[in-house]
Amino acid sequence: MGKQQPISQRKLLGVAGLGWLFDAMDVGILSFIIAALHVEWNLSPEEMKWIGSVNSIGMAVGAFLFGLLADRIGRKKVFIITLLCFSIGSGISAFVTSLSAFLILRFVIGMGLGGELPVASTLVSEAVVPEKRGRVIVLLESFWAVGWLVAALISYFVIPNFGWQAALLLTALTAFYALYLRTSLPDSPKYESLSAKKKSVWENVKSVWARQYIRPTVMLSIVWFCVVFSYYGMFLWLPSVMLLKGFSMIQSFEYVLLMTLAQLPGYFSAAWLIEKAGRKWILVIYLIGTAGSAYFFGTADSLGLLLTAGMLLSFFNLGAWGVLYAYTPEQYPTAIRATGSGTTAAFGRIGGIFGPLLVGTLAARHISFSVIFSIFCIAILLAVVCILIMGKETKQTELE
Repeated sequence: MGKQQPISQRKLLGVAGLGWLFDAMDVGILSFIIAALHVEWNLSPEEMKWIGSVNSIGMAVGAFLFGLLADRIGRKKVFIITLLCFSIGSGISAFVTSLSAFLILRFVIGMGLGGELPVASTLVSEAVVPEKRGRVIVLLESFWAVGWLVAALISYFVIPNFGWQAALLLTALTAFYALYLRTSLPDSPKYESLSAKKKSVWENVKSVWARQYIRPTVMLSIVWFCVVFSYYGMFLWLPSVMLLKGFSMIQSFEYVLLMTLAQLPGYFSAAWLIEKAGRKWILVIYLIGTAGSAYFFGTADSLGLLLTAGMLLSFFNLGAWGVLYAYTPEQYPTAIRATGSGTTAAFGRIGGIFGPLLVGTLAARHISFSVIFSIFCIAILLAVVCILIMGKETKQTELE
């Protein structure tokens, strides 16, 4: 069998980005569905917190397992498997009538999503020239913001009129279209050149934690944990936080849509800066912006302050995500790149389990949101300290 023809950078970004967009639609709609299920199924904050956390448990498992698999059978095959996994799971979940069945399917969906993102960033980073690699990865991640916007629009127009089930079906059907496009995608040229040098899964895991790579692995694991812990704790709860602050469900959806709009300029500014100032310092600056915004969102006592802090939170936090996805694969050689990216992302997903649980537990005990969001602020600052002490600059370096 001959080698596949190389794909253009624009088409690669579009095909990979569509999958990213539909993944974001699923996660974005989930935050609105949690708020809708709170009303329809009369869920308590204790029950609501498990929806987001089970999703993150699946993402942690998926990031680790599919990362390992991508270094064994190829990026493209795993790219297809992960999207299939969550497309089917999302479609079936529209028909469940109990919380337990919904949670099981959220685990399956989470596995697909958790495996999709590190494998996608690995594939794209290996197919793009060094001087454009960071910018393209951040632009890939910007499809996430578009997905959130679509999710917010679907949630605003579809959920109140047709129910949350219709929103989930829309997500599943559009994801199948991305799956069709993905079958024409070639595998990573760097991965294909490794065919005779592949190691066992266990050897790859050991290599990620070997002396040569333990510093970036520890640094990235802590950073991913803090970033995902804060993101899922804050953003999955945004519509519900607005409800608990006394706004109606329709008002909450409107305000979260306004906050979501700020994600796109966050990505685009990070994409412009990443090849100029480098990964390390842009990541630090955007995380400090995230920490400050989280603090002011938690302490906001007026609608104007709430919206301003929420928009700044979206701007800085999602810009930081884009840079982190570019930064992570650059720390490892091709033979263990997906394993390293998946392993550190899996640590992040563990943080995503505890973030929503923390908010649900503290909200149930009537702890103020200023205290809750201050905890997220501290977590983000911990990530900043780790990057400053242990991080290295990888701007425009040639991948091994």
